[in-house]
Amino acid sequence: MASGILKAIFGSRNDRLLKEYRKVVKKVSQSEETVAAYTDDELCQKTIEFQQRYQNGESIDSMLVEAFAVVREAAKRALGMRHFDVQLIGGMVLHQGKIAEMRTGEGKTLMGTLAVYLNAITGKGVHVVTVNDYLARRDAQWMGKLYNFLGLSVGVNLSGMKHDEKIIAYQADITYGTNNEFGFDYLRDNLVYQKDERVQRPLHYAIVDEVDSILIDEARTPLIISGPSDDNTELYQKLNLVPAMLTPQTTEPKNGEPEPEGDYYVDEKAKQIHLSEAGHEKVEQILEQMGMLPAGASLYDPQNITLVHYLFAALRAHTLFTKDKEYVVQDGEIVIVDEFTGRLMSGRRWSEGLHQAVEAKEGVEIQSESVTLASITFQNYFRMYEKLGGMTGTADTEAYEFQQIYGLETVVIPTHRKVQRKDMQDLIYRSEGEKYNAVIDDIKDCVKRGQPALVGTASIETSELLSGLLNQQNIPHSVLNAKQHEREAQIVAQAGRPGTITIATNMAGRGTDIVLGGNVEKQSEFILADESLSDEEKQAQIKQLKDEWQQLHDEVLAAGGLHIIGTERHESRRIDNQLRGRAGRQGDPGSSRFYLSMDDALLRIFAGERLKSIMDRLKIPQGEAIESGMVSRSIESAQRKVEARNFDTRKQLLEYDDVANDQRRVIYAQRNELIDDGHVSETVTAMRDDVLREQIRNYIPEGAMEEQWQMTELTRVLRDDYSLDVDVVQWLKENSTATDEDLIAHIQSQAAQVYQAKIDMVGEEAFHNFERVLMLQNIDNQWREHLAALDHLRQGIHLRGYAQKNPKQEYKREAFELFSLMLDRIKQSVTSLLMNVQIQAQEQVEEAEQSILNHEESVRSHLNYQHDEASGDMPDNEFEQQLLASTFSEDGGELPRVGRNDPCPCGSGKKYKQCHGRLA
Repeated sequence: MASGILKAIFGSRNDRLLKEYRKVVKKVSQSEETVAAYTDDELCQKTIEFQQRYQNGESIDSMLVEAFAVVREAAKRALGMRHFDVQLIGGMVLHQGKIAEMRTGEGKTLMGTLAVYLNAITGKGVHVVTVNDYLARRDAQWMGKLYNFLGLSVGVNLSGMKHDEKIIAYQADITYGTNNEFGFDYLRDNLVYQKDERVQRPLHYAIVDEVDSILIDEARTPLIISGPSDDNTELYQKLNLVPAMLTPQTTEPKNGEPEPEGDYYVDEKAKQIHLSEAGHEKVEQILEQMGMLPAGASLYDPQNITLVHYLFAALRAHTLFTKDKEYVVQDGEIVIVDEFTGRLMSGRRWSEGLHQAVEAKEGVEIQSESVTLASITFQNYFRMYEKLGGMTGTADTEAYEFQQIYGLETVVIPTHRKVQRKDMQDLIYRSEGEKYNAVIDDIKDCVKRGQPALVGTASIETSELLSGLLNQQNIPHSVLNAKQHEREAQIVAQAGRPGTITIATNMAGRGTDIVLGGNVEKQSEFILADESLSDEEKQAQIKQLKDEWQQLHDEVLAAGGLHIIGTERHESRRIDNQLRGRAGRQGDPGSSRFYLSMDDALLRIFAGERLKSIMDRLKIPQGEAIESGMVSRSIESAQRKVEARNFDTRKQLLEYDDVANDQRRVIYAQRNELIDDGHVSETVTAMRDDVLREQIRNYIPEGAMEEQWQMTELTRVLRDDYSLDVDVVQWLKENSTATDEDLIAHIQSQAAQVYQAKIDMVGEEAFHNFERVLMLQNIDNQWREHLAALDHLRQGIHLRGYAQKNPKQEYKREAFELFSLMLDRIKQSVTSLLMNVQIQAQEQVEEAEQSILNHEESVRSHLNYQHDEASGDMPDNEFEQQLLASTFSEDGGELPRVGRNDPCPCGSGKKYKQCHGRLA
């Protein structure tokens, strides 16, 4: 009550903002006469003037009034359209990084030009994001006339464009494109190996059209780029034969003593395999005979370095991993056994080729599934822009989510003219059959009176069913297909003609106004594009359209304007409002009515039995409907519950992705540093020193007595793993006063000398390029493995809830541990490869580098792009499951049923019936 009194006195936050904006609108209107006196050239020169002023340190905020006045005047000349005052308000809302809710037909596309132009002055690029390629192309051509008139360049970013075309599109002052394409380009830019392969500039400012559709409906599923994993089935099968041809050493090799007989030593403690010198030679001979190694080649030549990786995976599979201990074979698959709990870990796979090596060992199918190369949610992509604005006809119902997730405030823009649409009460019928009969009767009445009608359905099946019923009645109509955007524009352009019936599954983001009497401008475009007509025929048809339009327009107005028929309520009020919003544009008359039945999902779940009993008690006959404000309100209440559930789902997705997002930023920053800087010597040196220090500390722990130092083992590891010939025992004898830190410094110094010798042999530039490419490949490989590991972790983390642990906190903790392990693996792998690689000539290094680049290019040429379309409504059974499920764990997974008076498993402290149980 107090808030109501305060609102009455001071006005709402929205009212106060509009009051401020109207003051600025007055200033723009005062400038109109001055700007109208400019010639076309003088108007265009204003853009150059604004750009210079910005370069000189002036903010674009201080130029807003002048810039808006210039755009308004330029629109009159280039497009024959003048911005309304409410559109100027919308332009300010967008410029300030807010969401402008503007009713359908109020001119959002033109409104956007104000903020786009003002922010394009910076030269940093402005992205205008639309829901499909057709709208991106249409808006770029349509509004491009205005931008080009003012001297700004416009680009269009479409799927399937060539690399060079994309660069041109992104270099333009203003770039139109779809949400999917902008997101995929960002991910692709972080898969490249050369600077000039990137297409995007830093993300500066974006305006999202149909912002609710993109940032809410489509944000349920992330963008994923996947690629085929290397099909090395044959390689694993061949190398699987090698371990049987080698003999293990029975005793541990000791420093200063002759090496024991045998080809390799198994270090069970470190779970590693070490090849002896004799073993190296034997393996090279075996691989030569198999045709896997050229005659006289070394296992450690740059081009064979990956072969070593697969060989050691095969050796580890045969010596360190035992069937029915570390793994079991179940239904033709290798299933890992958890070493601590002894439980089977279905769906988990060992990384770095070990799992495939075990599959080869056991003779089961070697799985070569596609791997996720990169992924991101729309929430995390769009939050990377310095500034973000959005526009739609329906955002107010989701204002809380926009504020919570994106930090975007929603401002409701008043309409240019008063809305005259009549929204009638819902009609509720017993059965679907009765409902559809009533819909057909309403459509017949519209046709009879010459009133155009738009019939909204929740699914394609319903639209086809209605289409069939209308065909039986011989009523002409059009059905909108969600995939044919060009055809849709043609249908919508005709949808306002007298007696025209149009069936549509979802009217969000169509981008074409339903003009009463028909959209002459749109129809004229289609006539001009028809190559079968001569110029005279085209002009004659366009003239006829223009002549008859006024009469048709008046006919439709007399019949009551556009009539909206909803065949059921959607799960979100916003979708219903989008449908209603198609009628009553720019002060036109219009009407809307929703027809419901007891069989509709929302009614069946929330009010079905109660309503049926009311109808029985009132003895309402078959075919008659209930028309009740109370029922309509209860349906809205049900919709709010579903909206809250969907918000929780999106929030859960985001909270888990935030963990991956922090890690993604670190990895991408590291990649970009390597690509942009080019010189990685300091990084390689730091990594090598870190790895050697950690390795030495495994055998000489800090603070341990000298008697506890494992010097023989350390000597062997340095030789086998890093090709470092350092006799630790001998060095310590010669340097009796040396500390453990002195020893570490000596080994690091020896490694630096060995490494420098390799650089001197082939030249700095060639070797540093090889380092850079090798490091990038290692980062990418380990990141892909890490994404798979996070995915596996995410799938089972909700089970931690049974142990009274918070799944989200557990996920964050374990994901951080996995990330730390991944960084250690990158350092270890890069150091080991670079220390072991044997180089004789520069050509070898260049060949190895090119081989890596060719491999990555091959991966990128077979990418799969995935963004599961999140439908406006889900199938009935899934819909019911979400509402009637006993409860949900923190991560959204189902938990067992609980009693009504039991504590709610969500941890709220309330009884189940007073918490999550209320949904059911």
